[in-house]
Amino acid sequence: MTEYVAPRGTRDILPDETPRWQYVESKFRENCGLYGYREIRTPTFEHTELFTRNLGEATDVVSKEMYTFEDRGGRSITLRPEGTAPTVRAYVQHNLGAALPVNKAYYIGRIFRYERPQAGRYREHTQLGIEAFGSIDPAIDAEIISMAAQFFKSIGIEKFELKLNSIGCPNCRPIYREALLQFAKDRVDKLCESCVSRYEQNPMRMLDCKNPDCKAVLADAPRLPDHLCDECAEHFAKVKGYLTALGIDYTLDPNLVRGFDYYTKTAFEFVSGELGAQNAIGGGGRYDNMVHEIGGQSTPAMGFGLGLDRLMLTLDAMGINLPIDANTTAFIASMGSDAHDAAVKLLAQFRQQGISADMDYTGRSLKAQMKIADKLGSKYVIILGEDEVAKQTATVRCMATSDQKSVPFAELAETLQV
Repeated sequence: MTEYVAPRGTRDILPDETPRWQYVESKFRENCGLYGYREIRTPTFEHTELFTRNLGEATDVVSKEMYTFEDRGGRSITLRPEGTAPTVRAYVQHNLGAALPVNKAYYIGRIFRYERPQAGRYREHTQLGIEAFGSIDPAIDAEIISMAAQFFKSIGIEKFELKLNSIGCPNCRPIYREALLQFAKDRVDKLCESCVSRYEQNPMRMLDCKNPDCKAVLADAPRLPDHLCDECAEHFAKVKGYLTALGIDYTLDPNLVRGFDYYTKTAFEFVSGELGAQNAIGGGGRYDNMVHEIGGQSTPAMGFGLGLDRLMLTLDAMGINLPIDANTTAFIASMGSDAHDAAVKLLAQFRQQGISADMDYTGRSLKAQMKIADKLGSKYVIILGEDEVAKQTATVRCMATSDQKSVPFAELAETLQV
């Protein structure tokens, strides 16, 4: 008989795990609401050109990692490898800029990338992200960074480092690119294979290489912040000023360039020392030209995203226990047919009154039913036997203290709500 397993690079999030995921997602939604971000939901797949044109054909995602196929109509379709481009496409398609001068959106969606599976990195994973359209104000940059920091703290992550850089704009970046090419020209033979390719196609990405040898070779390379035009330098200075005013510590990292070609000006990344070499837990930046490139009016924009899978690993590594409520308030353990029938009726009454409850449907022993209640995290067990049904009372046992008392059926709901 064929044994089916999840495809390589994917995994199942089982019912015992999902409450933690739901808690983190709820905290993300809560923080987005505090900052005025509203949810947007985009399709799982888009026309391939949306990504090849806007992410950069030389990026690893486009050149190596996209799940692309031809549909029955002969159209090239790609499962979304990131969340920003689809959100921008929706912003342009639905002319959201006409309704509000500044549009703030957040999303929680599945992302697909064909890459080597490793800790916290799967071929299908969940990404949380926010995007703000319509303002060039550096205060928006600071707001998004502040929101990200507040979200991390809200789920118990107090120890993280914020890395910050400015990667310029189409006016000043070509000048820096040429300076970097001149510096690396006589050092290419000392770079890794990936950096050799980047030198030819996207030289700034060499700065982001994790290979220690490449880091050493490029240690004295020209610094990007030293080549900013006056506009970008002023913008970056204001971003830093706002962060300082908000009490948000940061570390300047001139080698931080992010992974996609659409970024301009501010780039940032949150890192945790708990994850080893792959230590980024979220990041983002400005992309002031992307809306226009997709077909909309020239519109500045700024965003942030994180992988939920890696974030959950960070929580585990830090030993952070999330305050997850019990799945069920009450579990009815019944013995005998009359007690079983009474349990069915009580269960319906509890649920109608907003009390989460469950019962045994397999005729197991009382001891076995108690074990099930414990596995479900039930706060109370309601024990019903033939005598209890005859007296219209039940024994209510508190699982935390093992205390128990006899309660009339009519008072059960009130007892469970205390």
